[in-house]
This record gives sequence, structure tokens and C-alpha cells, in this order.
Amino acid sequence: MGTIDVIPDIHGQIAKLRTALDALGWRRRPAGWTHPDPERTIVFLGDFIDRGPENRAVIRLVRDLVDSGKARAIMGNHELNALHFHTVNPESGRPLRAHSDKNLRQHGSFLAEFPIGASETREALSWMRTLPLFLEAEGFRAVHACWIGPSIDRLNALVPNGVLSEEQVIRAADPADELHRLAEEVTKGPELRLPDGFSFRDKDGTERDHVRLQWWNARAVTWRDVAISVPRLDDLPDVRLPGSLMAQIYPSHERPVFFGHYWLSGAPVLQGPNALCLDYSAGKEGPLVTYELDPGETSLSPDRVRVHGIPA
Repeated sequence: MGTIDVIPDIHGQIAKLRTALDALGWRRRPAGWTHPDPERTIVFLGDFIDRGPENRAVIRLVRDLVDSGKARAIMGNHELNALHFHTVNPESGRPLRAHSDKNLRQHGSFLAEFPIGASETREALSWMRTLPLFLEAEGFRAVHACWIGPSIDRLNALVPNGVLSEEQVIRAADPADELHRLAEEVTKGPELRLPDGFSFRDKDGTERDHVRLQWWNARAVTWRDVAISVPRLDDLPDVRLPGSLMAQIYPSHERPVFFGHYWLSGAPVLQGPNALCLDYSAGKEGPLVTYELDPGETSLSPDRVRVHGIPA
């Protein structure tokens, strides 16, 4: 295994992706993708679509790298949402994901290029169905939002190779089905309901009474310590967490795990010696942040984080 470039959420920002690939030494030649290190590969962490304006170009480039054998890719919550948005429940005849104003707004940039029912849309969705929910290799793990051991073990038992079948895609949209909880956890992260009377507004202005959890943070004591993707932590209660929560924390002795999803800002930091979130809001105003994982690397280093400037 050679060096691996880990690349998180792109969200239709083709210029940022091309800038990062160029800085990392990747070139598209007539014969295919090349790198000065012939053993080097890429792992994409999902969320290729929505928000940014060039979904088609991002999908085409990522697929080109995957088809050439130079990259692997996993599913993000936006790909899972898209599958549900464009799939009809065979029993009710309604979309698995409602075509509400909120969902239409969130999915708007994809729909602008891939209209509902178009043949190109169906082909793009067919590709999304091939993406696994997680990747486990000898020296590392990759997931879009969360790696909790018992949940991954259960998914391994239910979903061969982590790839949902068409029937399982439908089941994953049913809140009463076990697959719904598992798919939501790995692609969106674990959430807990806040104590009665507390809520907050997320980055899009939607009011929420459930908070995403820093499943890697064994030092967390209060809701404010463990919360992520909350614009104003003062909106949360400054009280102790339920005791059962700590059982979900990623063990410090496990192989490195990479994830995206959480729209961080500021200078990139390690979440732990073996845990790293690479999503720094490239889908909007932030840079695309990547990591160069060397073979045999067991403890992550901030020196191997690469921040790719926003192209003019």
C-alpha cells in the first residue's frame, strides 16, 4: 500500500477539487490518471453533491478516478438523501424523502443539473448506490460521519461490503427499521435529544432539539463539551451528559479513522491521535482540507494535513 490522499466533502466545488488534486501531484493524462508515486491512491469521504454549483463535474471526475483504480469512495449523507429523494416508496407511491421546501432547497444545486426522472439523473443515482457506507482497510478506517464499533459490526452483518441493496435503501428510509438508525448514524453522526426546553438553530436556520455528538471525545463532560455543528454553544445546557454516552467513544488504541461531514472552521486540528475530521466547509466558503496517510502510520500527525486554498 502506498500513500493515500484522504479527501472529504466536495459538495459540487469542482475548482477546489482540481486545485487540491493538482497540489497533491495528480495529473490527468491521455492514458489516465497518474502520480509520481505509482502506488499512491485516493479515498473520498462522500458528499460529492449539493450546495456547490458543479455536481456533474465533480461526479464525473470522482468516477473517473475510481474507475481507473486510483481511488475509492464512500457514501455521504447527501448521496443517501438523494437516493431517498428520487426513490418512490413502493407501498405509498410517495418519495422516500419528502419534496418539502427545506429538502428542495438543500438539494437545489443537484436538481439544477439533474432533473427528477431524467436519464442522466437515474444513471448518477445508480452510481451512488454502489458506494459503501464505510471502508475498513488494514491501516485505517473511513466513514462519512461516525464510526461506532457495535454499529459497524451490525452493518457488516446486514450489509455485505457496506453497499446497500435497492431494498435496503428503501428500508433505510423507514424510521422503524434498524437499517434507518444505522445508516443515519454512520452518514450523519449520532444525535441525542437535548433536555426539555432546549433547542438551537443550525447553520441553515433550522431549529433543532437534537445535537450531534463528538463520538471521538472521551474528555467530554457536558452538553457543550460534546456538541458539534452548533453555531452558539451558549444555547445548550451546561449540565452533565448521560452516563451511557461514553460507551460510544472511539477507542484510542484503534487504527486511524477519517471522516468529514461536520463543517468545521478555523485551522485544522486532530480530533485525537487516531481520529481526524477533514471537513472545513469546502462546500461553501472554506478550503478543501486533505490528509496524506503513509503506509504503517498508526498515530496521525498535523504535519500531514494539507489545506488547499480557495481558487480565484
